[in-house]
Amino acid sequence: MTLSNFERMIQLAEDVFAVKSDPDQLDVDQEVMERLQRIHPATVSEYENGNGPVAWILLIPTTLDLMHKFLRHEISEKELFELTPEDSAYEALYLCSALVLEEYRRKGIAKQLTLTAIENIRRDHPLKALFVWAFSKEGDLSSEKVARLTLLPLHKRVK
Repeated sequence: MTLSNFERMIQLAEDVFAVKSDPDQLDVDQEVMERLQRIHPATVSEYENGNGPVAWILLIPTTLDLMHKFLRHEISEKELFELTPEDSAYEALYLCSALVLEEYRRKGIAKQLTLTAIENIRRDHPLKALFVWAFSKEGDLSSEKVARLTLLPLHKRVK
């Protein structure tokens, strides 16, 4: 039986991030999605090809203080999300995740979704920095490219 694009995306997320076995990572469920939408409507983006999603990105606008605590390993990804205040002026943007089904990679889909989301968030918030906790070489390279294109400094959390 062939899996749907949605099922494949869920499996890809688990394969890459293994959130079910890491309590410090953000496990995205309906409640998390609703809070992300309250933080800013552009936090979650999807590209679909008519047969379901083939790419997802997740961004978390937050404060510079929380960004620095996360980068210094003082708080976890989950705590970063939980401690981010709603209805605040966000100056930092966490490039949380970008997932693309294998046959759609290297087509610029995640980059374009991310750039559009950042542009939308920048309309409402004075972003001064991006930060990332890359799980792959591709994620690291993608975040560097996004930082160059947005002219925002990129900070990296090292494992």
